[in-house]
Amino acid sequence: MKFIQKFLSAIICFSVTAAFAAYPEKQITMVVPYPPGGSTDVLGRILAQSMSKDLGQPIIVENVGGAGGTIGANKVAKANPDGYTILFHNMAQASAPALYSKLPYDPATDFAAIGMVTDVPMVLVARKDFPAESLQGFIDYVRANPDKVNFANAGVGATSNLCEVLMKSTLSASWLSISYKGTGPALNDLLAGQVDVICDQPASTLQHIRAGNVKALAVANKERISSLPTTPTFSQSGIPGFQLSVWHALYAPKDTPKPIIDRLTKALNNALKDPILVRRFGEMDASVATSAIANPAYTSKFLVIDIDRWKVAMKNAGVKPQ
Repeated sequence: MKFIQKFLSAIICFSVTAAFAAYPEKQITMVVPYPPGGSTDVLGRILAQSMSKDLGQPIIVENVGGAGGTIGANKVAKANPDGYTILFHNMAQASAPALYSKLPYDPATDFAAIGMVTDVPMVLVARKDFPAESLQGFIDYVRANPDKVNFANAGVGATSNLCEVLMKSTLSASWLSISYKGTGPALNDLLAGQVDVICDQPASTLQHIRAGNVKALAVANKERISSLPTTPTFSQSGIPGFQLSVWHALYAPKDTPKPIIDRLTKALNNALKDPILVRRFGEMDASVATSAIANPAYTSKFLVIDIDRWKVAMKNAGVKPQ
């Protein structure tokens, strides 16, 4: 009897192992929780192409925007944990608990981390005919014209909104916050002169800066970035220590089997060594994560720490959860 039980257990174990070894057998959906055209969407599509080559199956990007990325994240949290629905999200995954009092998911426990992907600096950009030509000029103008400057963002909880919140707290300044349903619509209005400024990633703004359709005032990075060598940092412009970069990571629903997570992590790390990805990320000043952080253990730990950090930051900024 014991022999039969061991035999059956061996068969089941072999079948399960074989099933995982065959993963993936069909296309994978990568949910990007923002509309098309924004920085996270662009980076996600580049990553999807490189990972597809390693996995041998296409990764289709599905844009599920709204509510600062929480609608798309919730879709993945509730998805079947079979490895065929994954989430590419930015640091808004960590700030969501500080912004929303009734999240339908827990960012720290309802996902299985796959690994960190990239880190991108933020740039303060103004319409081309905005009176100020520098960050200090922007500060002087805002203080001389309280509540007359329209500061655009891609929606509450979006990275552009987080940058705006931290700027407002740091500068003790006042302006009108204009929220959009994504970076694309916000940039369109900036280009049309309907709003004054936005703080966003180079992937979204760089082409417009180079074309002279908008102007970069400052970079929220420790050092100047290669794509905008003449644009000073916030610290160089009179706001010491102000830095904000946007990290991005890859997740699957919780309870996704470890062999599948391991396969996705392997594909992620191989993709991050792909010369095409490295070049395209570099063109947007997006760093490429090393294997030391492009893994589940580091990403899970980092996420928990950053959730706590944003709770403190939002409280200090006077932002109450919706």
